[in-house]
Amino acid sequence: MKLRHKVLVVDDELHIRRLIRAALERADYAIVEAENAREAADRLRQERPDITLLDLGLPDRDGLELVPLFKQQSDTTLIVVSARDATEEKVAALDLGADDYLTKPFDTDELLARVRVALRNRLTREGGNLTLAVGDVTIDLIAHTVTKGGGEVHLTPKEYAVLAQLARFPGRVITHKQMMNEVWPREHEHHVEYLRVLIRTLRQKLESDPQQPRIITNELGIGYRLRLTENPAEA
Repeated sequence: MKLRHKVLVVDDELHIRRLIRAALERADYAIVEAENAREAADRLRQERPDITLLDLGLPDRDGLELVPLFKQQSDTTLIVVSARDATEEKVAALDLGADDYLTKPFDTDELLARVRVALRNRLTREGGNLTLAVGDVTIDLIAHTVTKGGGEVHLTPKEYAVLAQLARFPGRVITHKQMMNEVWPREHEHHVEYLRVLIRTLRQKLESDPQQPRIITNELGIGYRLRLTENPAEA
């Protein structure tokens, strides 16, 4: 019997839960639902879902408070699905530990794509596969090597640190703060322009067309994402 991946849907709006359930069931996922924070905590403990889709506007508790709690209490991959579209809300959720953020109203095809990426990341972590290929670029996180078209790409330590952080979580947006803490951990004051310059240099070395990047993509005002495919529609 095929083992189906389990998804916990946490949302107080019945029509949203029905919409998500219909889309996920068509894609052959097992669905568990909760309409408030208390139920969500119970389902998380009892069902141990692979993926949790979490709304922030719950009736009994703000969803942002649940993000670090859920990440501490389980190994679920957490995708925030919320009508809150302010950049500050997205950054806060991601910095607190959310793996991705999708804004309502959403396209169900995009939702399914985000879930597929999240599951690929889980399988990569659990299977120990630490080599990623994106187009003609290969990143080997064990050997600490990067190749493009079969030839080695020479990176500075900081360039490699940024690329490795993105490669450890492919498809997931990494915030500016998270990346700067990784690369400049002892700096008391971070300047995002340093990071932008570093990303531009990486794109010059890795992208076929640095002016239209397909590998390291920008999430405006939030951070960057490493795509597992050079075609965003295939993510």
